[in-house]
Amino acid sequence: MDEIVFDVETQLAFSDLANRNDFGGLGVSVLGAYSYRDDKFYTFNADELADFEELLKGVRRVIGYNIRHFDYPVLQPHMKTLVLKDLPTLDLMTEPAQGLGFRPKLDDLAKATLGVSKSGHGLQAIEWFRTGQFDLLRQYCLDDVKITRDLLEFGIKNGHIMLESRYESAPRKIPVSWSRLSPITAEVQHSLFT
Repeated sequence: MDEIVFDVETQLAFSDLANRNDFGGLGVSVLGAYSYRDDKFYTFNADELADFEELLKGVRRVIGYNIRHFDYPVLQPHMKTLVLKDLPTLDLMTEPAQGLGFRPKLDDLAKATLGVSKSGHGLQAIEWFRTGQFDLLRQYCLDDVKITRDLLEFGIKNGHIMLESRYESAPRKIPVSWSRLSPITAEVQHSLFT
């Protein structure tokens, strides 16, 4: 059983849609994922999403940043059997947003916590898709997956992450209660399936 960190990039922007609530209408340009079990990064194009769905089957936990409000609604129309919202999920944006009263940007958390910046932004990724710059698009998506994974690891280890504040000179600590899942032993796994 696995834990998967993932991120989705879209083919269109909300401004391209007649209905801004039609997340599925944004289309998927690329999906990046990291498997803890395999210790490996993957990318999936729109026509390979069935392979990603297979990767998710039996997953112990899905991890991402704002995945409940963005990635899941974009991706759900492409799933044949899985209902994404029913998967065990850790959305790394939820706890900081509740504590802060607003939804912080992943880039702001990455800069303050990890000392790294995102390699682009969502609208730039759409432009790379439109102009056929697929290597840049895939790398950008995987960079976001790596940042998300590293933010999770920092939060687990330290019990907090950091956010640059416009109003304070020092970054602000944001407590988080993220934790590792306990390993499944052979006895527990056997009892789950018998």
